[in-house]
Amino acid sequence: MIGVFALQGDVREHAHALTACGAVARPIRRPAELDDVDGLIIPGGESTTMSKLAIEFGLYDPIAKRLADGMPVYGSCAGMIMLASTVLDGRPDQRSFGAISMTVRRNAFGRQVDSFEAPVAVSGLSDEPYHAVFIRAPWVESVDPGVTVLGSITRTGADGTTAPHAVAVRQGAALATSFHPELTGDLRLHDLFVRMVRESR
Repeated sequence: MIGVFALQGDVREHAHALTACGAVARPIRRPAELDDVDGLIIPGGESTTMSKLAIEFGLYDPIAKRLADGMPVYGSCAGMIMLASTVLDGRPDQRSFGAISMTVRRNAFGRQVDSFEAPVAVSGLSDEPYHAVFIRAPWVESVDPGVTVLGSITRTGADGTTAPHAVAVRQGAALATSFHPELTGDLRLHDLFVRMVRESR
């Protein structure tokens, strides 16, 4: 059983993808609902709103504890920001879980009008590139030792510079992407996460 953080974001799309991969998806809105899940997805949405709601609904500390105890987690787009140890261009009161030792920049590729789609080669997902959808997406500025970069893309960012940036990373039981696999119909990333959850049991 895999929970989907359901206070904000692409909840239904992730739930459908998990079901298609043979998992039971459960929306998570209250702390007690975390007790029975084996893993958690934090979807795309708006990271500052997610942070605020997680605190207001009493979910932040229970999620942080489960992640510290090793529960597998996957964050897409805003979910990547929520998993970072350091967030650039966020609100001063914004909190993240620090499940992946990385520095992430919010809205790094630009505003909503700068959203785009591009192929990304993701390690471990076969030779076929992943058709990635980036919507007001973050990128990874840097990672600490122990974090594996699974995929990168070269693109001109909001700051006007063109350079390769990590957009898919993993550290232990934590997986994150800058892009939205729940919007593509390509189940390979969800399947990878379901396998991570099964292996953790």
